[in-house]
Amino acid sequence: MSRNTKINLVLLLVVAALAVLPLALGLGDHKKEPFTGADGEAESAITEIEPDYEPWFSPLYEPPSGEIESALFSLQAALGAGVLAYYFGLHRGRRQGEQRALEREAESALTGGAGKSPAERD
Repeated sequence: MSRNTKINLVLLLVVAALAVLPLALGLGDHKKEPFTGADGEAESAITEIEPDYEPWFSPLYEPPSGEIESALFSLQAALGAGVLAYYFGLHRGRRQGEQRALEREAESALTGGAGKSPAERD
């Protein structure tokens, strides 16, 4: 197994542990909604500290339900993952193409142009 494969497996295990451990250890069991996110936690902390606080801004779009909000968030995450995957795939493909071109040039230099077509030798 190569070094990169080992590193990838360790990283995958760390990510899985980060997702599973809070649930397995019962973190957040004392709360009504244990994993609501940073926005909900911040709002409750602010209203606890300053009950008369008025927000400066309001959301541009308020989804009608939590399910739609969750679906939109998932769509955003999927689109972001797709853009990143496209970029990394394109970058890798270009790098592999450049490597193959360099290999062909080196092979052609070693053979003295014997592998070239008649049009390329002229």
